[in-house]
Amino acid sequence: MGTTTGMTNPEHEVGVGPWSGPLPDDPRYDPELLAEGDRRNVADQYRYWSVEAIVADLDTRRHPFHVAIENWAHDLNIGSVVRTANAFNAAGVHIVGRRRWNRRGAMVTDRYLHVTHHPDAEALAEWVRTVTPGGLPIVGIDNVPGSVPIEGYALPRECVLLFGQESTGLTAEAQAACDVVLHITQYGSTRSINAGAAAAVAMHAWATQHAS
Repeated sequence: MGTTTGMTNPEHEVGVGPWSGPLPDDPRYDPELLAEGDRRNVADQYRYWSVEAIVADLDTRRHPFHVAIENWAHDLNIGSVVRTANAFNAAGVHIVGRRRWNRRGAMVTDRYLHVTHHPDAEALAEWVRTVTPGGLPIVGIDNVPGSVPIEGYALPRECVLLFGQESTGLTAEAQAACDVVLHITQYGSTRSINAGAAAAVAMHAWATQHAS
């Protein structure tokens, strides 16, 4: 990798400056980033790579779980979940219900994921039945009556983790589509934790069991 140049305050700037030295003969590198520097929030191994090249590399090692978000009204939470799904390299993200959402909270990480829209939970359930020969189990995350603690639960390696709106949780339709609904055990006085935080806990629980 070339050296960093053109930084006015290296202690506070993110990323690297323009490439220094002979240009690399590698199609993964983006000519514009080589010329202007790469200030994106990406891992060092992807510095100067084009978005398409990064996605292609991630596709070779996606984890076999998907994340689905049901019709959330809190746009920032959707972005937070998308960003976390990128951090855990989920196979895909599914927006169920509202198609439009504020991508600011995702910090452009949605560019590196495969994001699919489904009009409702029934459509998501239909998709999981056809994506693989045996379908994918849907694991809901919500503290509803009859839910099972996520702690100690053997999560399926290939599955869809389904999250609902923070204020109301999973709809009855979504719960009916789930193979199981899990909850995160809490020890304080509040009824629930932030939905984005709950999604991060669930993805980490999957990773501790299956990520290599």
